[in-house]
Amino acid sequence: MFDYTVTTKKSSEQAITSLEENLKSEGFGVLWNFDLTAKLQEKGMKFNTPYTVLEVCNPKEAQRVLSENLLVGYFLPCKIVVYEDNQVTKIGMPKPTAMIEMLQNDEIKALAADIEKRLIGCIDQSI
Repeated sequence: MFDYTVTTKKSSEQAITSLEENLKSEGFGVLWNFDLTAKLQEKGMKFNTPYTVLEVCNPKEAQRVLSENLLVGYFLPCKIVVYEDNQVTKIGMPKPTAMIEMLQNDEIKALAADIEKRLIGCIDQSI
């Protein structure tokens, strides 16, 4: 699977708040909290599913992977999504290891695995 997705009994808002706190503890900041639902509605689209995309970054880790290969920037920042599906709140992300696999670089794969483990930990603590 290219993704890691979990369910939570929290509301979307509660999950986002918890996630933001847990990300901070791992040195990740939220660069953008994008309310996709509101944006689609603003553009006249009928979309009522709560759907928020958090773009997150750890500057130290970003510098490490970009120093290894500038093409990694195509995958930055990392995205974590909080949404509702059939009245169940879900938190998920594309796995950095799945994305980085395309670059075929063992050093970057190891860095991606570490980042993935830390982001999964943040998600798991947020449920």
